[in-house]
Amino acid sequence: FSKEDAGFFPFFFSPEINDSEGHPSSSQQTLKGTSKWATSLENLLEDPEGVKRFREFLKKEFSEENVLFWLACEEFKKTQGKKQMQEKAKEIYMTFLSSKASSQVNVEGQSRLSETILETPHPLMFQKLQDQIFNLMKYDSYSRFLKSDIFLNHKKSEEQEENSPEAQTAAKRASRIYNT
Repeated sequence: FSKEDAGFFPFFFSPEINDSEGHPSSSQQTLKGTSKWATSLENLLEDPEGVKRFREFLKKEFSEENVLFWLACEEFKKTQGKKQMQEKAKEIYMTFLSSKASSQVNVEGQSRLSETILETPHPLMFQKLQDQIFNLMKYDSYSRFLKSDIFLNHKKSEEQEENSPEAQTAAKRASRIYNT
């Protein structure tokens, strides 16, 4: 998809600050791990470790199905071929949206959803529902996650790693190599 699709995929197109050569600015490059997760839910969801920690948190809140649904929808958009799309769409429907779903998400208009939507699948068929879940996570559980022990302990261990003698030695070696 293209930049024109940004309206449909707001989490893929975050504004980037680039230097004169078009590379991400140094402030963008230095943010990593928990620092990057804390800047936006989008950044958190782009990092496999962030997703893992967020899932761990949501599990404790009994709402892990939200991030699992969001991830399933992301995967679904990449699906090629009508047969595979039908299979994945049915799997998403049965797992998250059906009244008998094992990990049912709470979305508006759910009662009107029926299996008939599965007959003509398309990559954006779950987009409105996915956006609802994204906003639910962004304005509800994400802020609690940033205050949680899971996040704060991970942040603390990251900071201890960065301040360890080995990390400082590696940084000094790197600065000597690049500053010659």
